[in-house]
Amino acid sequence: MRLRSAKRDSVTAVDARTAARAETGGPVPALTLESVTRSYLRGSQQVHALDDVSLTVDRGHFLAVMGRSGSGKTTFLQCAAGLDRPTSGVVRIGETDLSRLSEGALTRLRRDRIGFVFQALNLVPSLTVQENTALPLLLGGERPDSPAVRERALRVLSAVGLAERADDSPLRLSGGQQQRVAIARALVTDPAVIFADEPTGALDPVTARDVLTLLRDAVDRQGHTVVMVTHDPVAASWTDEAVFIEAGRIVDTLDRPEPEAVARTMARLGER
Repeated sequence: MRLRSAKRDSVTAVDARTAARAETGGPVPALTLESVTRSYLRGSQQVHALDDVSLTVDRGHFLAVMGRSGSGKTTFLQCAAGLDRPTSGVVRIGETDLSRLSEGALTRLRRDRIGFVFQALNLVPSLTVQENTALPLLLGGERPDSPAVRERALRVLSAVGLAERADDSPLRLSGGQQQRVAIARALVTDPAVIFADEPTGALDPVTARDVLTLLRDAVDRQGHTVVMVTHDPVAASWTDEAVFIEAGRIVDTLDRPEPEAVARTMARLGER
């Protein structure tokens, strides 16, 4: 584990990594933020929910985004995932600059190239487990009775251990099983990036470990990129790297974070 200085210029760091890839012909990052700021008015005062944030997330990387309540981590996720547009700066998924997309194109990108796993699972009770899993494909125009759609949904359900429950209602599943369906739904389009917002927040420790194992396997075995917002040091310890946000800025990072180191960093933020 290596603690990197939070005082480096993040814009320079992004530029250096981009230049290195250009020289070596390296792969395009899964996610890039360059000088991203998100501001809004609170009364007559301008508030920066994100303040000049730059970050590069390589393909096949598992990143934890941490911070206290109100630090800006949720705004980070919303801007990075195309759910909100930054006031300034650039967000790229692969080579696609989200700021250049129309609302329709941005909706299609979220559906086809981004997976979402939230604490509020948003499963549809009237659909089967298989139909919930295939929902992004159905919203993209695929037919619900298509054998190819069912096969694709069953493949990702098998990966999360729920293929035998494909025809059940999600209401018949436990909370942990429902979260597995949400992960399968996030995987079904083979997305460029999976964003997970407190995916273990409502789960007991054993079930949370099962969910984190699935996300870790999605990175290690399937090559996916996962960006997870969490407040839990144990959850963060499953990732490759943790970044810490305070007052809208990235103020610290940890490689291969361990729970004790994460907890100490969070405690230091609380003392500021």
